[in-house]
Formats: sequence, structure tokens, C-alpha cells
Amino acid sequence: MNWRRLSLVPYRVRLLLRATFVFLMVATVGLALSVLQQEKQLSYKNYQINFQKTREQIAATLRHPSGQLALLNPAAGGGAALHPLLLPFAALDFDDLQKVQQAVAMSGCLAQYGDNGSLCVGIGNNPWAGGFIYVAGTFDSALLVPHVRGDQVLDQAHRVTVKVALRGQVYEWIAPFEESTEPQTPHSRFGGMRGRLTGFTATDVARAKAPAVKDFRGWIWQNPHCNQPAGNDDDSRCARSAFFSLRLPIGVLQEGLFEKRRPVWPPEDLHRINVSIAVLAPGDGPPLLDSGKGPSAPPFSLADLTPMLLPGESLQIRRVAQNDVRDGGVPAADMPQLVGAVDPEEQSWHVVTTLIRHLPVDAYDAPLAAKEIITTPAGSYEILLKGDVRSVSKSLSVVASRLTWFVGAMLAALALAWLVIEIGIIRRIKVLIKRADDVGERVRTARGFSEADLADLRGEDELGVLATGLHDLLRRVREDVERENIRAEQERDMWHAVGHEIMSPLQSLMVLHGSEDGQSHRYINRMQQAIRVLYGRASPSEAFQSSELQVTEIDVAAFLRHVADNAPCIGIDQVHFNGPDALLARADEYSLEDVVTHVLRNAERYRLPGSAITITLEAGDTGATITIHNQGPPIEVEMISKIFEYGVSDQAESGANGNRGQGLFVAKTYMAKMGGTITAHNLGGGVSFVMSLRRAG
Repeated sequence: MNWRRLSLVPYRVRLLLRATFVFLMVATVGLALSVLQQEKQLSYKNYQINFQKTREQIAATLRHPSGQLALLNPAAGGGAALHPLLLPFAALDFDDLQKVQQAVAMSGCLAQYGDNGSLCVGIGNNPWAGGFIYVAGTFDSALLVPHVRGDQVLDQAHRVTVKVALRGQVYEWIAPFEESTEPQTPHSRFGGMRGRLTGFTATDVARAKAPAVKDFRGWIWQNPHCNQPAGNDDDSRCARSAFFSLRLPIGVLQEGLFEKRRPVWPPEDLHRINVSIAVLAPGDGPPLLDSGKGPSAPPFSLADLTPMLLPGESLQIRRVAQNDVRDGGVPAADMPQLVGAVDPEEQSWHVVTTLIRHLPVDAYDAPLAAKEIITTPAGSYEILLKGDVRSVSKSLSVVASRLTWFVGAMLAALALAWLVIEIGIIRRIKVLIKRADDVGERVRTARGFSEADLADLRGEDELGVLATGLHDLLRRVREDVERENIRAEQERDMWHAVGHEIMSPLQSLMVLHGSEDGQSHRYINRMQQAIRVLYGRASPSEAFQSSELQVTEIDVAAFLRHVADNAPCIGIDQVHFNGPDALLARADEYSLEDVVTHVLRNAERYRLPGSAITITLEAGDTGATITIHNQGPPIEVEMISKIFEYGVSDQAESGANGNRGQGLFVAKTYMAKMGGTITAHNLGGGVSFVMSLRRAG
């Protein structure tokens, strides 16, 4: 047993190389996971900071009058119908331009109508301010045309028409513009046209009875400058911006304040109160402002908080009863929950996102939640903001997906390099070592020398050059061993033949001098003994192998044609030659004739009666091939590799008939000395002997 093969010494370089590649792959994956874990930790901290910023931003927005307006009117939305909003103020100071503008602007109550119009309709949050509906808005118009007080015709001046429908009753007013004659105070910054909007009941106007409604109050202010900078401010036809405010007395609401001990405010049917506002120019032209067309941009609402939320975050707003705020804020009413938009997850990110979620991060599993109490004049509201850490994994998955391509490319490159080294180097080295060990093992165990087949390992790289050199070296060693074996066999056969030839006359002499008393008998006996000692161990094969041939360039075609023509002279008929007219090859003519003669005699013995023997000559790039074929029984498979050995014959008592089984042995020996080969094949219903020679030149 070869104990060297059982040790790890021959494999340590291969093991080290494979371990290095495995380590590089593991390190690449580990580095990617470490980077993702650190990025996840940083992203989680950033998310916590952004979560607190979102909480502060939402709380600040809801504490602002516009946010309080959204809290007080959670169900408000756009549409053709105009409903009053519960304002975050007890009332509007409708007759003060700066105050009313500041109030509606801060609360975000103004809804955009068309390109240059806006409207705000609301009620105060204090019921004791009176059951009034407040209206404020802007529109663009040419220089306002005032109504002359006492004139029953109202359509020749700018006017505002108002219609309120609630609880089965309808209130309609027409309020023409009446220019104010009161001088402006020195502290007033407004220098344009201003005046009152005097309210008349629409039914009274239709009956030509137009007493002013006492509680209907309104004002209008028009900017003195044209909207277009290039316009002429003195031109009465240029468009100027105007602002108006109204206080509408609603009798049903005023009466409801005194029906119960504690009035219900705001009214429960606030969202069912329909208000229609139109600003008309003198004549029958189209309205300058019409609420019936619906707002093009509604006021701020709770739904507008959704863009502030990070993906997956949820915002729950609950109204808290006033008597429960001190006890921790027991919810009295819930509002719709708002959830941050979450992009649909792509399938390619699903595995990466799952992997990121399993990466350990400090305090990652702790839920994120924040609570705020927003106090408004109409009550308190609890704001509950909940975070969603899945968005951290989702955001990281985008980066991780890009990183995966780089990691995959690095792993693929390492795997490719490993595969190239395994197949291109290590495998070839293993094969080279195994075949070299097999050759050494055969030499050590005296089983003969066999050349290792390294043709598949040869190439242009360093290992291929090494394999080529080793292949050539082993081939030369094999040839030297074969030549040495042939020489030894030839020498033994020669000395055996010489001894045999000498022994024959000596035996005759022994008969002539058979007397044991004679002196010659004793010397002849000594000579026989010496021949047995010197030549008895030699064999004819050694004699044949020790012979020397004169290899020259001969015309093989002419030679074979001559052999085929003269074959009948040695008792072999019907020998046909096929081949070129001339072909030069390196051979010894007399030895080649012996080879062909031995093969022809062998074919003569086994061919079918009456069949022909064909000799075919073919030229190759570097050699010439001679094929002698006969029709007859095939050679047994196990005998094909043995028929060229000395003394092998399938005929009984071959030695007695002169067939010692050395004809094919002589043929193989001479072909080897001429640098050629001879093989036998069962082919085409018979046997073919194929001989190859090197071409001349």
C-alpha cells in the first residue's frame, strides 16, 4: 500500500487554495451583511429622529388655526354644495378689514373659486356670539358701481346674493354695494373704495318693498390699484381686487340657542346647511363670483396631513370629552385613521427585505408611538402617531438590491476563478500525479514499464508545457526500454540459435566418438557442457532483436507491387496490390520483405479457398500505411494482443511442422526497428494487418 497517498501532504496546497476561496466568499457575504446591519442601525436612528420631527410637525400644524379648523371640521370636503365651517374663533370681526383678513387667512378657511375668487363660510365656536353665519371672500371687478340709497332698483349696482337653506327653511338676501361717505381715519392704510353691503330680503325686493334687514351686516373693500401693473389706475374698467365680509342672521339657529338650558353647539346638522353666494356686476352679466361652480382648491383638511406621514405610519385623531381631559383623556369620538402611503414591494426585493428584517438591531423591536393633546376652543383632541419600522427595511432593500448585484458579481468572479483553477490546474495536476504514480508503481512492482497517456493535459500554458515535456520524456524512456528488451531478446535468440547449430555437429561427433574411454569423447562432452552453460539460457527472440537493420529510403509502392507479382513463386496465389505509383518511405528492404512474407504466409493459411489477398498502400501526412487483408475466420479477441508474442501459435504441434510461432514476432520486431508499427484487426469478414512506416523526407 502506498502510504504517501493516504497522507494529507500531497493535498495541502489544494486544501489551502480551496479554503482560501471559501473564506473569500464567506468574507464577501459577511462584509455585505455587516454593512447592511450598520446601515439598518443608522437608518433606524434616522427614522426615530424623523418620527419625532413628524410628530412635532403634525402637532404644530394642528395647533395652528388652519389645523384647528381641520380638527373642528373633520368631515369637510370639496363639492358643489357650500357648507359652513366651525371656525377656531368665537366670532369674526367682520367690519374690520385687517382683522377679518387675518382671521380667514390664518385659519385657512378660504377656498379658491376660479382664478381670482375665494370664499370662506363659517360659524363661531362660541354659541353666545349669536346664531350668525359669517361669509368672507374676494373677487375681481372693475370699479364698483354703488347703489343709491332709497332706490328700489338694485340691479344697476354691484351686489351680493346670499341663499341659506337649513331645516326646511330658506333665507335669501340681496345686498347691494353702498359706498361709504364716512371719512377714513389717518391710521387706516386702505385707500381704495369701500362701503357697506346692505341686506334686503329677496321676497321683499320682488314685491317692491325693500326694507333693510337690521341684523344683516356686510362690508366691501376694493383695492385702488389695477391688478395688471401696466394698466392705468384711473381707468374704471381695469380689474381690481375686492374683499367682502358678511354676517348673516339665521333665525333658526338663534332660536335654537334658547330651546335648551345648555345649547348644542356647533349645530349637529352643520354639514346639512347649504349656503349659496354670488357676486353680481351691474346688469344681467355673468356672476363675478359664484359658489355654485364648486371650489377649485378646497381649504386645508385632515387628509392633507397624509403627505407628512412616512411610509407605513398611522395617525389616529380622537376627540376627548372636556370632563375627561384631566383624567388622562378618555376618547369621546374617533376620526378616520390616516396612513402613510406605502409603495408596493417588488418581488425581487422580497427576499432582500426579509433578510434585512432579520438583521439584529438595538431596540428595533420596540414599538414607536407618540401621543399629543391639542387644545382648541371647542374641545381637546388626542393625536396618536404610530411608526412603522418596516419602512426602514423597505428603504434599505433598495440599497441592498443594488449591493446584491455587486456581491453577486464578486461571488460569481470568485466562483469562476475557483472553477478555472480547479479544472484548468488542480484537476490536471491530480491527473498528472496519478498517472506518474501509476507508472512508478508499475516500475516498482516489476510489472513492466507503461507510458502514461498525457495527450489531454498538453497545452500552451505552463502546466501544458510540463505535461508535454513529461510525455516526451516517458515516450523516450518507453522506447529505450522497448529497444533494450528487443536487444536482449535478440541476443538470447541469437546465442540460442548459435548454440543450437553448434550442438548439432557436436552430437554427431559424440556418435563418432562414443567411446567413453576415448580422449576425444571427454573433450567433446566438455564442449557440450560449455555450450549449455554459455548459450542454454539464450532464446531465438533475443537473436532477432539484436540484429541490426540498414534503414534507407525505398519506393514502397514499387516494392509491394514486386512482392505481389512474385507471390505465386512462393506458393501464394491471387495477391493483388492497390496503391499509388510511387511512395518513398524509410525501411530496410530485406527486412520489410521478411515482414510482408510472414504476413502473407499467415494470410495464406487462414484465407477462404479461392479468395484473394489484397495489399493496400495509403499515404498520410507523415507516414505510409500498408494493409494486408484476407477473407477468413476472425482472430479471437483475447488473442489479438498476443499473436505478435514469440512462440504463440494456434496450430497443434507447430514446432514439428516448422511453425514455431515466431513469424509475426519477427514482423513486429523488424517493424519496430524500422520505426514503424504493425497491428491486427478483424474487419470486413476477415483479418487485416496494418503496418505503418515513416515517409521519407
